Amino acid sequence: MKIGFHLQVGPRRWAELVAAAEESGFESVWLPEHLVMPVHMTGRPGSPHAGEPPISASTPAWDPFVQMAWLAAQTSTIRFGTNVFNIGLRHPFVTARALVTADLVSGGRVEFGIGASWLSEEWEAMELPFGTRGRRVDESIQVIRRLFSEEVVEHDGEFFHFQAVGFLPKPVHGSIRFHIGGDSSAAMRRAARLGDGWIPMAQGDPASVAAHVAEIARLRADAGRSGPFEVTLFRVPVESVDDVRRYEEAGATRLLVVPFDNPREGADALRRFGDEIIARL
Repeated sequence: MKIGFHLQVGPRRWAELVAAAEESGFESVWLPEHLVMPVHMTGRPGSPHAGEPPISASTPAWDPFVQMAWLAAQTSTIRFGTNVFNIGLRHPFVTARALVTADLVSGGRVEFGIGASWLSEEWEAMELPFGTRGRRVDESIQVIRRLFSEEVVEHDGEFFHFQAVGFLPKPVHGSIRFHIGGDSSAAMRRAARLGDGWIPMAQGDPASVAAHVAEIARLRADAGRSGPFEVTLFRVPVESVDDVRRYEEAGATRLLVVPFDNPREGADALRRFGDEIIARL
């Protein structure tokens, strides 16, 4: 089981907390992302049409690829992921260039978590139709994968049209893993067809996780896909090694934790988590 740390604090503590996580045996650090924060917004992750939003216009946000590059220069082993990047809001060229640059300067330590988005007002601010987001995300994934693997790419799709182009450099290890975020049936189908992993946004007990993992395995088999596939859980309660083992038995391969409430106590809390749980796995 891989243990990651979800970094959602201000820049003043980034280096301190990531260094403590690396020293304590954490496999990765994952960074949230939004491009803009509309003043008026509705919806919640997993349900774009209901509920009070978990963020507001005053919520700070940063470019995750700049964060990765800065933190990579101060670390050596910990990996960096996005949880999750709103891939549909940018042209694939822009995303691919930032992603491969972060991968290069980190020595190939990047994981790419993406989502189709729950925040319709963010799409409206970008003058993009929210109703087409799923198809736009699928096409973006396909374009970026081709840019990373082919010498020359020409594309004529529903949303993107371009003449033959080259794209260098390629990712350090030849590819970058795409982890598809979301709890909907569409997100699970996307993970099975196009992803290297799945990141559900909602908490789930081990039984529900196991059922969803089995469903994705079936969908992957139907699509003729095999090979490694990661399941990264976020916001699940982890207070003991037994908790980790229960989710591992359910099919999870990575847990993302935030073992503190106060960032000022974060470094010590990460070290305790490393001593009491990671070291015993």
